[in-house]
Amino acid sequence: MKYTPLGKELFIENRRRLANEMKTNAIAIFNSNDTMPTNADGTMPFRQNNDLFYLSGIDQEESILILYPDFHDKKLREILFLKETNENIAIWEGHKYTKAEATETSGVEKIYWLSQFEGVFNTLMAEVEYVYLNTNEHIRADVAVETRDKRFGKWCRDKYPVHKYERSAPLMHKLRAIKSSKEIEAMQTACDITEKGFRRVLQFVKPGVMEYEVESEYIHEFIRNRSRGFAYIPIIASGFNACVLHYIENSKECKAGDVLLMDVGAEYANYNADMTRAIPVSGKFTKRQKDVYNAVLHVKREAMKMLKPGNVIPEYHKEVGKIMESELLRLKLLDKTDIKKQDADNPAYKKYFMHGTSHHIGLDVHDVGNVYREMQPGMVFTVEPGIYIREENLGIRLENDVLIAEDGLMDLMKNIPIEAEEIEELMNS
Repeated sequence: MKYTPLGKELFIENRRRLANEMKTNAIAIFNSNDTMPTNADGTMPFRQNNDLFYLSGIDQEESILILYPDFHDKKLREILFLKETNENIAIWEGHKYTKAEATETSGVEKIYWLSQFEGVFNTLMAEVEYVYLNTNEHIRADVAVETRDKRFGKWCRDKYPVHKYERSAPLMHKLRAIKSSKEIEAMQTACDITEKGFRRVLQFVKPGVMEYEVESEYIHEFIRNRSRGFAYIPIIASGFNACVLHYIENSKECKAGDVLLMDVGAEYANYNADMTRAIPVSGKFTKRQKDVYNAVLHVKREAMKMLKPGNVIPEYHKEVGKIMESELLRLKLLDKTDIKKQDADNPAYKKYFMHGTSHHIGLDVHDVGNVYREMQPGMVFTVEPGIYIREENLGIRLENDVLIAEDGLMDLMKNIPIEAEEIEELMNS
């Protein structure tokens, strides 16, 4: 891995927290993600299942983690099953975990090869009452491909039909929503790498550069700082493209007078950053562009004040909408008649600000967590209001990642330039 290991203590604690949430006499099974094919003999880069990584730190394909906190034999309460290497694998694919390395990474003492799985699992299932199966239950997930967890669930229910089955997803969502200090450290590193990329781009952008050239400046800075690369497909959107919320083609020329919206983030140790900035291609905003920019910045700062313990996302979004409404009135994008006639379920401001303001972030960019759960210290959210004026070829979104801490809000991107004047100064220095 490019990143510095996070330390087994994190994963030992994560497993302890999950064990405390499980029923008595229960087992939980977590499978790695598949290595996905492309065409011919090609494959996509491997990306570990985030629940398995959260509980073990194991960043390798064909791995299985079993937790059985109440099993009679203490040595078998935590087990990792790994792909056994051989000379051919070593020549073609490179090094794989040894048993000692897996223990050092995860803190799991008992390591078996994958070929031993069914025999060991059968021994455990003879004693257990409840079986926790892992599934992707993210509210925005649309999974068309059958995962290893899904295939395992079918196999397990068929082989052991009279056990009592439970869902691990609600437990994992609860645990992963609260970040530990080590996780915050990894996310801060991802944010700091993102900052390096942004500062590089501020010196690069000028009329005539292509969106994909800007993208390449980011990836250069990310990888040279031990990131695997982008946390998600980057949005590098100039002019009207910025009004397309998920524009990822990144193929157009950045022209004089345009504003360039960049929604990018680095990944580090599987943890993610999610930043959006909007900069003037010519190095200076027009008065109108700056007015819209400062309106978005005002909404962002007011929204951050509401990210505090006890608030919930749906109510928070309603309050942010009211602030955005005031700014759109000030910009003369809405008038009082629009407000008077608006549908409560589809308020007038959504014509120019049609997405949510915040989401959980962590191992997933849109991280797991119940949106109806009250905000608590340890949760990390994005804050990303925007105004999109299609008729003016102008889209501005500003986004930082922030931690709700015991003593207030901690902005993980506080060092990334955001004031319009500072951005202009850096672009022209």
